[in-house]
Amino acid sequence: MRKITADLILPVTSAPLEDAVLIVNEEGKILRIEKKKDHKGSGIEAYSGVIVPGFINTHCHLELSHMLGKVGTGTGLLEFIRNVVSFRDVPMEEIEAAIIKADQEMWENGIVAVGDISNKLDTAKQKAASPIRYYTFVEMFDFMQESLAETTFQQYFEVFQGQSSEGGNQKSCVPHAPYSVSKALFQKIKEANQTPVTVSIHNQETPHEDALFLSGESGFVELFGAFGMDMSSLTPSGKTAIHYAIENMDPAQRNLFVHNTLTSAADIQAAQAWSDKVYWATCANANLYIENRLPNYQHFIDNDACLTIGTDSLTSNWQLSVLEEMKTIARYQSDVSFETLLRWATINGAKALGFEEDLGSLEVGKKPGLNLLNMGADLAFNSNTQVTKLL
Repeated sequence: MRKITADLILPVTSAPLEDAVLIVNEEGKILRIEKKKDHKGSGIEAYSGVIVPGFINTHCHLELSHMLGKVGTGTGLLEFIRNVVSFRDVPMEEIEAAIIKADQEMWENGIVAVGDISNKLDTAKQKAASPIRYYTFVEMFDFMQESLAETTFQQYFEVFQGQSSEGGNQKSCVPHAPYSVSKALFQKIKEANQTPVTVSIHNQETPHEDALFLSGESGFVELFGAFGMDMSSLTPSGKTAIHYAIENMDPAQRNLFVHNTLTSAADIQAAQAWSDKVYWATCANANLYIENRLPNYQHFIDNDACLTIGTDSLTSNWQLSVLEEMKTIARYQSDVSFETLLRWATINGAKALGFEEDLGSLEVGKKPGLNLLNMGADLAFNSNTQVTKLL
């Protein structure tokens, strides 16, 4: 049993605690939260700084970890996709070593759960062994070719079957993005997810995405054409991309829209009118890395959206750290408070992945992990703000 305290403890779902000690067992479960004054001289671990729950990374591509530094920044999403495709032939030993290193990096950066995109089985072994809890999203796409839906689904469903759902890990079948999934494949994905799950989908990351559905004049037509895919049968709807997504997804599931770089207030309202189980993941550093832009976070705040934080992959980021994502958002949109960012990084992410029973807040009975931030009572970030993992 350990007794842990700091200058300030932020439970997230209740008021900040200035005079409290967390009593946890050897498994990291919070047994009691008591007054610090009642435990003077009784083996308390006292730290300078702020204690918060373990972070939840709702969007990552662990299997792309070997591509750190190999794709240039600021290219835009279309060129980014072309570059990613060109780095497919890499020795498996290099891929596996990078996966292990990235998983360890996230754990050391205070991340206790990850929503991870998988197209292959490369990460399955490490996820089964990792102390991090993983929600594996087996991602499917058929370049909007109805004729490929059946074979595509069967191919990726084999990957789904090979993913572990033991030890707290979970998995589901998910669509890649509105611009890359046909209605037929959307339907097969819905049929595969019969039990309550989280469904992740990339959303409105580039202007070309909305343009495809609004007018049909989009760089995706040329990109997919280079892959041998004919887009001539696509009929523009005159609506933004997210409308195509929600028309073909299941409102009864937890639906996690990722990136949302160009998502408008009207788009947010449409999605939240469609379902009360909508979550949003922002990956600030990846948005800057690829498109050199960020979402307008005020749109989400004004509409009471349940925003979460992801890191994306080392293909499009310099590190895998939820804290660094929080710092970036605060740097560029300083009106987003630390308390708001902390909710995004913890309890909101836990809810999006269905892990809130154990993770996301400092409450008796939970095993949320404990992170120490070297911050003052003003809760202001600076360049030296770091996280130390206590549990």
